[in-house]
Amino acid sequence: MADSFSRPATDNRCTPGSRASFSKTITEADVTTLVGVTGDFNPLHVDAEYARQTRYGQRTAHPLLASGLISAVLNTRLPGPGAICLSQQIEYLGPIFIGDTITAVVEVTAWQPEKHLITLKTTCNNQDSRQVITGQAVMMFLKEVMT
Repeated sequence: MADSFSRPATDNRCTPGSRASFSKTITEADVTTLVGVTGDFNPLHVDAEYARQTRYGQRTAHPLLASGLISAVLNTRLPGPGAICLSQQIEYLGPIFIGDTITAVVEVTAWQPEKHLITLKTTCNNQDSRQVITGQAVMMFLKEVMT
């Protein structure tokens, strides 16, 4: 499956209820790249024999890969360029396996125009609609782009 983005019209970026998403199938290459960047060699992610002995019965992908999909939506779609992340809370709810297609969804829950702050609910679901991540992000629009 190809990566896919959806986003609201620019005029709706701060309207509570506005949503945007990004879907991506997690690959072996994604796991290998993350291991190389972070040095996270947890055997659950990199050792098939070890992973077979766990409750999951197979290797899992690093949850950070799905968290990165949320970041992609926040920084490129909703609220998108011109906003910076002030805080992000993430709760991992279940495993993500290599080959899973993960859809990250962000939804505006609050807009404080006087402070240029936007609060968003963040979630990730797999191809079976099972939620694997839930959380929240608070973003601030840079004054330079608030014209």
